[in-house]
Amino acid sequence: MAPSATKAPKRDTSTFRTLDRQKESILPSKTRPHYPRLAKLSAPHVESFNSLFAYGGVGAGLLETAVGDIGRRVVFDGKTGGGLGGRNKLELWLTNVNVGKPSIENSRGAVSNQLFPSECRERGISYKALMQVRLNWRVNGGPIQFEMKSLGKLPVMVRSTRCNLDGKAPRDLIKHHEDPDEFGGYFISNGIERLIRLLIVPRRNHPTAIIRSSYTNRGPTYSQYGVAMRCVRPDQSSQTVTLHYCTDGAVTLRFSYRKNEYMVPVLLVLRALAEASDRELFERLTMGQANNTFLTDRVELLLRSFRRYAVHTRKQCLSYLGSKFAVMMDSPEDMFEEQVGEEFLKRVVLVHLEDSREKFDMLIFMMQKLYALVAGECAPDNPDSPQHQEILLPGHLYLGIMKEKMGDWLSAIKAQIQQDLRRMPASVDFFDKKYLSKVFQKTGGSADIGRKMEYFLATGNLVSNTGLDLQQTSGYTIVAEKLNFYRYISHFRSVHRGSFFAELKTTTVRKLLPESWGFLCPVHTPDGSPCGLLNHLSHTCRIIVDKVDVNKIPGLVASLGVGQMGGMGARTIRTEAEDVPDDDNAMDLDEDEGEEAEDELDSMDPVVEVGRRQYMTVSVQLDGKVIGWCSARLAEQVARRLRQWKVTGSKPVPLDLEIGYVPPSRGGQYPGLFLFSTPARMMRPVKYLATGGTDMVGPFEQVYMDIACLKEDVVPGITTHIEFTPTNVLSVVANLTPFSDHNQSPRNMYQCQMGKQSMGTPAHNLPHRTDNKLYRLQTGQTPVVRPKLHDEYGLDNYPNGMNAVVAVISYTGYDMEDASILNKSAHERGYGYGTVYKSEFIDLSEKRRKGEPISHHFGLWATDSVARLPPKIMKGVMEFLDLDGLPIIGRRLTQGDPLYAYVDDVTGKVTVMPYKGMEDAYIDEVRLIGTDSGDQELQKIHIKLRIPRPPIIGDKFSSRHGQKGVISQKWPAVDMPFSETGIIPDVIINPHAFPSRMTIGMFVESLAGKSGALHGRSQDATPWTFLEGAGECAADYFGEELKDAGFNYHGNEAMYSGITGGEFKADIYIGVVYYQRLRHMVSDKYQVRTTGPVHNVTQQPIKGRKRAGGIRFGEMERDSLLAHGVSFLLQDRLMNCSDYSQSWVCGGCGSLVGVGLMGQGAKDVGTSVSSGKAVCTICGNGDKVEVVAVPFVFRYLVSELVGMGVKLRLTVE
Repeated sequence: MAPSATKAPKRDTSTFRTLDRQKESILPSKTRPHYPRLAKLSAPHVESFNSLFAYGGVGAGLLETAVGDIGRRVVFDGKTGGGLGGRNKLELWLTNVNVGKPSIENSRGAVSNQLFPSECRERGISYKALMQVRLNWRVNGGPIQFEMKSLGKLPVMVRSTRCNLDGKAPRDLIKHHEDPDEFGGYFISNGIERLIRLLIVPRRNHPTAIIRSSYTNRGPTYSQYGVAMRCVRPDQSSQTVTLHYCTDGAVTLRFSYRKNEYMVPVLLVLRALAEASDRELFERLTMGQANNTFLTDRVELLLRSFRRYAVHTRKQCLSYLGSKFAVMMDSPEDMFEEQVGEEFLKRVVLVHLEDSREKFDMLIFMMQKLYALVAGECAPDNPDSPQHQEILLPGHLYLGIMKEKMGDWLSAIKAQIQQDLRRMPASVDFFDKKYLSKVFQKTGGSADIGRKMEYFLATGNLVSNTGLDLQQTSGYTIVAEKLNFYRYISHFRSVHRGSFFAELKTTTVRKLLPESWGFLCPVHTPDGSPCGLLNHLSHTCRIIVDKVDVNKIPGLVASLGVGQMGGMGARTIRTEAEDVPDDDNAMDLDEDEGEEAEDELDSMDPVVEVGRRQYMTVSVQLDGKVIGWCSARLAEQVARRLRQWKVTGSKPVPLDLEIGYVPPSRGGQYPGLFLFSTPARMMRPVKYLATGGTDMVGPFEQVYMDIACLKEDVVPGITTHIEFTPTNVLSVVANLTPFSDHNQSPRNMYQCQMGKQSMGTPAHNLPHRTDNKLYRLQTGQTPVVRPKLHDEYGLDNYPNGMNAVVAVISYTGYDMEDASILNKSAHERGYGYGTVYKSEFIDLSEKRRKGEPISHHFGLWATDSVARLPPKIMKGVMEFLDLDGLPIIGRRLTQGDPLYAYVDDVTGKVTVMPYKGMEDAYIDEVRLIGTDSGDQELQKIHIKLRIPRPPIIGDKFSSRHGQKGVISQKWPAVDMPFSETGIIPDVIINPHAFPSRMTIGMFVESLAGKSGALHGRSQDATPWTFLEGAGECAADYFGEELKDAGFNYHGNEAMYSGITGGEFKADIYIGVVYYQRLRHMVSDKYQVRTTGPVHNVTQQPIKGRKRAGGIRFGEMERDSLLAHGVSFLLQDRLMNCSDYSQSWVCGGCGSLVGVGLMGQGAKDVGTSVSSGKAVCTICGNGDKVEVVAVPFVFRYLVSELVGMGVKLRLTVE
């Protein structure tokens, strides 16, 4: 639904900022980025990586926390000492992880050993820094010994705190061969920029009610009902637990540990967490709902069914759990079963909570929600809704893999010692440091964490023993392609649902839900297989990364009347927090309202009833921890008060706190007050009407809020917030479509894709880039018509198209079917002129084995052991290569021309390698690449080729409204139509392109571009600026500007034929439209051949343009020829020009494979000997043998069928 406005927009007097941009280019800033919004695009990536080293404003980062959570590995030997049974006990653990900054080792004589990203790109190496850890051990509890061990070189994110570009201003970035607007957020692996994708995962620390039919496959009594909770530890690693409802009354807790699933009775876990009698458990689970027989019957059945385990006390339950999971937990031999049980509860059950009583309370709440789901009192939560989702940040995933690999290293050390104890027990001596150092050296492969992280980044494959609580093993990283700047920035704002969901046949996960408003862009998603799975964040959506201080929240909540759970029932107890002063500026909560709510709650039975649900007791939770209970009415008041404090800042309530109040309802979402402050949540700014301040809201709370889009939508007494601007719902790229509110929605989706496929200006440091393929538009222009966001992100520095004078007219037959006619003179002036850069690394060291001496050298020189090239060949080679064997800069190459040459000392030959490309290219750069030490002979070079790509017939262009088409003809300017003022259009398009597609935005852009060009200023094309009923629509606004310039109000002009000179009977719509040249070009796709390679088995032409294959003739082409009845064309395409062959067929028995010459098998007729008679070996008849023409693949099919025992009989007429 489009928002509405009441007054016309003010005239836009903005300019093109040409002088400002020129000043930024000549004198870049020394202190701050030129465009702060652009610099923050990669904030979730960079900040999450920085949190590994500093988190929550303190020195210790998540990396140190993760290392501390790895735990210890314990080994016992067979000798007497003082441990278990007199054996010696060795403990191993890690501390003090340190990651440096990228540097070059062994850099002799260098001014600086700092390594910068530009050098890694140019040399094709990885951007990484040394990582060290302290390996500690002690024997029998004695003194701690340690060694500092190297964990290899860890890939470092560009522009992070561990990057040498950290804190650099634009002027410094330019000195280091970077773009002035470089914002980082990616890794460099083998010279290629790669980033870790943002993935959608379930919301942390919040129980989600799920109905899933696959749950019934867990066992004979399992039902479809479950409550799942993804619990996240302080180091951001997660563990998911699920409560299952069974038809026999039992409730089981399911979890996965090292890719194995386990089921545990939930009562066993509850009793292991806290001493609780059956009566207390009954009252806690029923919450005083004695009249709810459905609930009480099932709780009684649950308590009775648990008696068969014969465990009653907490200690017995812990010992029982320890006995079952000792092997799974790999617990030390000297650990008692009770201790193993406690370790199990700590590492598996609700790992986000540390206190056992807090875990007990949360499990009780999860069971209450499960019973409500089974009874139909609450609806299942939608796991595909952003309300129950968050983002898996790159830094957190990176840390999870590092943590697991470091734990695997410790386990490898333990396994090596155990292996030595089995094979050579006498050699094992825990007190001998040399022995332990030898063990550490043997397990050095497991210690190279940097190499494993580099493999992860280079391939995107997750090699994990635990799975990291994720649903996929591949597709985690992508190449940060710089096809153009739109595509590049989109990578950092893209959010993927996961490769697991791409394989599902259901479309549920792809649907656009209302809960996505303001968080995920409804327009910017690809069409095709990734549609709905690959989304993009709205441009104001922010992902919380840093730690939020919520230590004062429980006290503030308690001061408002929220009570703690006692031992009996669900009575709310009002408490006063000593550290929270009374608020004199209460907005809606009266002084005694907390007590009134308490009294009302005491006098009423908390049962869900129509008209009385506001007195139902609900839970108040903070980050998955139950901090109190109160009535629903009081919870609503508490949520309102917290929000007021949050916006005004009068109390210590952080702005990033998410306050999700779910009111009681019949069959709706399970009620409660849920407060979230954890990282990885999506938040966005809206205006709080009560104070006019900025409030950050999340997807969980937004569902139950009333946020107006415009002032006209505000309902007094109900609406609490309003959008700052309606365009906040769109992503960065979607916001750049001019007047997108006037277009049909699919066209806006197409433009988001085509804008990222266009040839533009990918970067400014092109001489220092070595991308495999780069597209560059040589004649890019700033658009006359552009939205405000275009300037805020500084996109004028990266032009993506050209302003073209476009006439809408059916001038010739060449403009049919979306084709457009290009003015030949415009083409000669450089319209759409582009360039393709292709790069190639040549490494001679790959031609020898590791450890062998250098035997290959670049050059054309000859020695006693190397033969000189023949003079005639040498003369031809020297036109392209110097004596050093490297190509000459600026030389034009055609297919087969020399590209480089090298000398082989072993064979004594000079080898000249040719250029294999099909297009003519120019040598643009030759880069000599040395080693880190710089003391070895040149073995690696990089050659960059420049391929000119002027527009030719068949190349694809598009406007910014999804109107795409190919160039059908370059028309001479003298034959083009012209206007009264002498304007000749650059492009002619057919009027039929508009009616069915309804791209009215292109009409409006044409008007705006024309008026902007006439008045010499840019035009604001921000969506929802012009609306019907606003007093002045777009056509009127720009029509008046055209009228002021002396042109037709509607944009039409009288035009004359360039051929006859006569005036057209109809006025022609003509204006200025911004056109994009797409990367889809004929030069990359044309394919033609007469004869060529064929498949060895079928004798049909092979496929593939690079292999000189044939053009595919598929089923649709076959059907179209059948529909036309052109049978001879079918025969020509499918047999004569494909796999034509002649074969003998027996007219008697109809055999195709049984005919041959006397004493020989079946042969092709063309290869038979001249003498002899063809005889059928099956029926023995040679008189009825005929020669027929058949496709060779048919003969192959018949042979396959004969091999299977299937006889095929042919009738010969």
